Amino acid sequence: MIYKFQFLQRISTQTILASVFAILLASLIVGCSTPPTRGTGSRSSSSGAAPTSFSSPIASFSAVSWQALPGWQDDDLSQAWPAWLKSCDALRKRNSEINWRNVCTQANAVSSRDTQAIRRYFESNFQAYEIRNSAGSESGLITGYYEPVMNGSQTRTSTYNVPLYGYPNAWRKSKSNPGPARAELISSGVLQGSEIAWVQDPVAAAFMQIQGSGKIRLQDGRVLRLGFAGTNDQPFKSFAQWLLDRKEITRGEASMQGISQWAKRNPERINEMLNANPRFVFFKELPGNVAADLGPNGALGVPLTAERSIAIDLQAMPLGAPVFLAATKPMSSESLQKLVMAQDTGKAIVGGVRADYYWGSGDAAGEMAGRMKQNGKLWLLLPR
Repeated sequence: MIYKFQFLQRISTQTILASVFAILLASLIVGCSTPPTRGTGSRSSSSGAAPTSFSSPIASFSAVSWQALPGWQDDDLSQAWPAWLKSCDALRKRNSEINWRNVCTQANAVSSRDTQAIRRYFESNFQAYEIRNSAGSESGLITGYYEPVMNGSQTRTSTYNVPLYGYPNAWRKSKSNPGPARAELISSGVLQGSEIAWVQDPVAAAFMQIQGSGKIRLQDGRVLRLGFAGTNDQPFKSFAQWLLDRKEITRGEASMQGISQWAKRNPERINEMLNANPRFVFFKELPGNVAADLGPNGALGVPLTAERSIAIDLQAMPLGAPVFLAATKPMSSESLQKLVMAQDTGKAIVGGVRADYYWGSGDAAGEMAGRMKQNGKLWLLLPR
């Protein structure tokens, strides 16, 4: 979940990535990144279709025709295909009651550039199921997250003086549980020597902690990729909510962008705001041979694909599964109807019809993720 943003509370598994922000109000009100729990059992369908080996205590499933998926015929499925192949890479290695191996084997014979062949592959080998929440609602919240990218240095300079920390050496063999809250931790001296990079903006650094991963562009042109390494085991508390409670911002300003603007107006109060969240996230440097254009690893253990990966509640659906999503783009009535892959999770991603949509890396992705809080629908695709 790269930590994923969602600011009211979120943190994904290995990214844990992760959920942007998912609205910073949902975002800054969220945090993404601890190992999830598995779903259970065997799904039922009101249509009488053959049952599969997945059931959910928080969602119900009804088999539907492909025509029931809005925009299914219009989606360029060749853009989703690489993400599905990544899912297959992981699903082949997992013990699962769902027979992913057959459909993944058949995927080898499909041209990655032929969107109609890909559509026939899914229609022939999968059944689509409309997902409803336990209360019966067919719609739910769709938020967004992303991977931050910022300039920085591996040594402290006059410009780059905000540290990002690795897991403290003093805690590697034994540590208190939980560790000190953010303010106490920073002043304690235990973090000294654990700095792995320096950036310029303390608020951007805090957003990266919520996301759980990010990229640092170094002055020599190299890109340092950082992943989630652990936390101080304190609870996540949204500094967006802290600002709202004090009437420092309005609900409409409770986004990554709105919080950044507040910080620019109140530089002397930034630490006060950041200390409202006692949780502190540590990073680790990821291998340098990881392609810079790949997203962070999600809970499935594969790189996330921009606009084709989502984080989900594992009680609602199985990790790695294809999912069709129908929503709208942030601050717009433009439809967002795409085949995506359930490749990540997050603590704030809770519910049957609930997803965190991965927008990608960088400022443009952050802009979309930070404003995304849409109503949407989901359809789970399972092997026949």
